[in-house]
Amino acid sequence: MSSAPEQEAVQRNGPGGEGRPPAAAGARPGAVATAANGSGPATAAGVRPGRAGERAAETAAAAGREAAEAAVREAAGAAAGPAVAAGPPVWPGSPQPLGARFKAGPDGVTGTNFALWAGGAEAVELCLFAEDGTETRCPLTELTHEIWHGFVPGVRPGRRYGFRVHGRWDPWTGARWNPAKLLLDPYARAVDGDFRLPPEVYGHVRDWPQQHVADTVRDDRDSAPYVPKGVVVCDDDDWSDDRRPKTPWADSVIYELHVRGFTMRHPGIPSALRGTYAGLAHPAAIEHLVRLGVTAVELMPVHQFAHEDHLLRRGLRNYWGYNSIGYFAPHAAYSASGTRGEQVGEFKRMVRALHAAGIEVILDVVYNHTAESNELGPTLSLRGIDNRGYYRLQGDARRYTDYSGCGNTLHVVRPHVLRLITDSLRYWVTEMGVDGFRFDLAAALARSMHDVDMLSPFLAVIAQDPVLRRVKLIAEPWDVGSGGYQVGAFPPLWTEWNDRYRDAVRDFWRGALPDLADLGYRLSGSSDLYAWGGRRPYASVNFITSHDGFTLRDLVSYERKHNEANGEGNRDGSDDNRSWNCGAEGESEDPAVLALRRRQLRNLLTTLLLSTGVPMLLAGDELGRTQGGNNNAYCQDTAVSWVDWSLREVPGWRALFDLASRLLALRHAHPVLRRRAFFSGRPQGPEGLRDLAWFTPEGTEMTEPDWYAPRAALGMYLSGRDIPGRDERGGPVVDDSFLVVLHAGGEPIRFALPGEPWAASYELLVDTDREDQSAEPGTAYEGGEVITVPGRTALLLRARA
Repeated sequence: MSSAPEQEAVQRNGPGGEGRPPAAAGARPGAVATAANGSGPATAAGVRPGRAGERAAETAAAAGREAAEAAVREAAGAAAGPAVAAGPPVWPGSPQPLGARFKAGPDGVTGTNFALWAGGAEAVELCLFAEDGTETRCPLTELTHEIWHGFVPGVRPGRRYGFRVHGRWDPWTGARWNPAKLLLDPYARAVDGDFRLPPEVYGHVRDWPQQHVADTVRDDRDSAPYVPKGVVVCDDDDWSDDRRPKTPWADSVIYELHVRGFTMRHPGIPSALRGTYAGLAHPAAIEHLVRLGVTAVELMPVHQFAHEDHLLRRGLRNYWGYNSIGYFAPHAAYSASGTRGEQVGEFKRMVRALHAAGIEVILDVVYNHTAESNELGPTLSLRGIDNRGYYRLQGDARRYTDYSGCGNTLHVVRPHVLRLITDSLRYWVTEMGVDGFRFDLAAALARSMHDVDMLSPFLAVIAQDPVLRRVKLIAEPWDVGSGGYQVGAFPPLWTEWNDRYRDAVRDFWRGALPDLADLGYRLSGSSDLYAWGGRRPYASVNFITSHDGFTLRDLVSYERKHNEANGEGNRDGSDDNRSWNCGAEGESEDPAVLALRRRQLRNLLTTLLLSTGVPMLLAGDELGRTQGGNNNAYCQDTAVSWVDWSLREVPGWRALFDLASRLLALRHAHPVLRRRAFFSGRPQGPEGLRDLAWFTPEGTEMTEPDWYAPRAALGMYLSGRDIPGRDERGGPVVDDSFLVVLHAGGEPIRFALPGEPWAASYELLVDTDREDQSAEPGTAYEGGEVITVPGRTALLLRARA
């Protein structure tokens, strides 16, 4: 809680003069805004009048007061708002559904029903905008269960709108209503315009000289000219012509991509479509995905998002998109067809095109926080609708609880917040056609009052929802708060990004694992994390790289981050990269270094795509994409982040794509490589073979001491006999058996291939020692034969009886 002297200084130093609340910027000194329905004043106050501490307030710096008053007077003179017209008639309408819905009203009159939950508000105005920017304000006088609503005849799809919400200004209790700020409808299904962040879009006087209390001084300048508007959208799509792939989890291969970054440099996509949903729907983009063999794209955030002020000041933009402000609207900047609702249809056409190619669409969604940041952030939507109702606040209600590291956290325990999220999820499934979601910082959503709770309202609602429980649900199972690391803890129905897989595989191939015990679990589905409560091996989403961190090529080219282009003095981004540069930092012309790096890339890809679980590839890794050592390219909307398609013409990188494609074809063809149940490790069948066996280079089965001895090589035998489960017709699932040999040491070793009863002979299918990966080597070996495995090599062999 702020001290009394601080509070009183704010009360007295505003332009309202001594003993009065500070007037807002853009209003005359001491002005009081009146609620539109006449229910009472919305006091323009930094604090409630009458707090103790008058004497302390009188000692406030006169120079600071004088400068603040001058700045506010100047702003007030310059803040000419848009023309405001008289509003049309507003009929009562309905409180359901929330948002703007074009429909036929009474007597068949067409128009749009508007409904906004604003729990503690004193009044709400609907603001309609004409083509010339003229604003029409329509008071919504109907109030049902804290939902303000009305039907406006004649408002058709394409019309832009927003809300102004009246109420108290009392930041010390978390009340931050400010009707001078035009607010985006949380349920807007399309957004027109880009977010700029001049001082006018802040609910407080952003540049108040006493920054420690700046958030308590209300700014009354109109924000409408500077913020995007919601767009009324027509619902005219029943998806009857779409066929969802419905790929089982065990058969899934995820490809994480950025809509803009994947398409911006693709030569086969027309320039007008690059960087857009239409570009991703183009046959040239889809052809690459099909040739590679992935079954789902995981799209980095496509909800409408805003750029942070600190980036805009440096001439940068938020590229990744983890700064959502509109949970129902496709990000307008990714639309080639327009932003007056056209982006909705374009997104749907993209989903249809991917579905027609057998590819599912998974959205990376950010429901843990919004783009409004902390108490010093802009007022764009939820903060101005009901700050206390939407966000988690600290005991000092001026401040926000931050489990996201981005300034605020949505209060998911509250019913209306939970409804906002689940309504959004259902909308994207039922009306936009998507097949699943990856939840950013999902642990923040699973918190009840403070602690992470796997019986939390959010997880309980998802589990019983008839729509959401049937789609793919992926958790990023951590947040930045206390107790936020929850890998392995999410309930059935959920899969998780498994960062323990990432770390173990990185450490093994860079020679940093002290033993092989952890690696064994990671390669075989992480049963130590997920074999409980009916969960399956596909609860583990295995990945080595993602958008957050080095690309695969950079992982073997850099040991240190190189984020200077981000403008933060290379302080941003993780220092824990678990990378090895193969003897030279950054780009090199040394043939030996380059050859070793390509070999390490082949090793990492082979390990990932042969591990039990759901593999996830980062877009461009199959082509050797580099970010120049930037491991936090969140603000690099440049060639640094975009996929470089010219790499397909470089033989060394084309060979990497060939290997990834071959490995995925093998995975699709062999159920033993995509098991639906965990391995038992116990002898099975008349020959007593284990379904999973581990071998030392000497050809003996590994014992407990072997797992904890310092080793750099092992063999993993995957038995295709008696695979648990049945095929679609109820028959047994039988497959070939395989031996995977991984050797991370720098020198060649001798490895004895297991003989009878494991195999009479072997056929070599993958050898990462080879540069050419366009075809299987086809080399045959006898069971029990001792072969030479080159240093830093992975082998895949098919066992023959």
